[in-house]
Amino acid sequence: MRSPYTLAQAQQEVVDEFAMFSDWQDRYEHLIELGKDLPVIAPEKKTDENIVRGCQSRVWLSAEQKDGLVHFTADSDAMITKGLVALLVRVLNDRSPQEILNTPLTFIDAIGLREHLSPNRSNGLVAMLDQMKRYALAYSSKS
Repeated sequence: MRSPYTLAQAQQEVVDEFAMFSDWQDRYEHLIELGKDLPVIAPEKKTDENIVRGCQSRVWLSAEQKDGLVHFTADSDAMITKGLVALLVRVLNDRSPQEILNTPLTFIDAIGLREHLSPNRSNGLVAMLDQMKRYALAYSSKS
């Protein structure tokens, strides 16, 4: 089911949401809460081939195409990392491969995420995003 929001609107919603928090401790707590709300990935999807390479924590990311849209499921064994992948899934889930590939993700810098993450978490965020784009690329070449 396609998101009722455009990708730009979904990004702006995240920016507005994070603007409600005045300091980064509150934003980290919000990320952890987002991770708790991440829909559970099917146990059979927690395989080595679904592990995102380049993350210090273990992150499983799976994708399938439904009605021309890419549907993501994910999980992590680390709370903040799970929040990060939940944020990416929230913005990119149920989008066309072209939307995922062609829309710059401005919300990451707009909420100051990149500058407030440790280098390892920042690398992990890039790795998760790259994996999501690789899935989109694979699905776009099939259609």
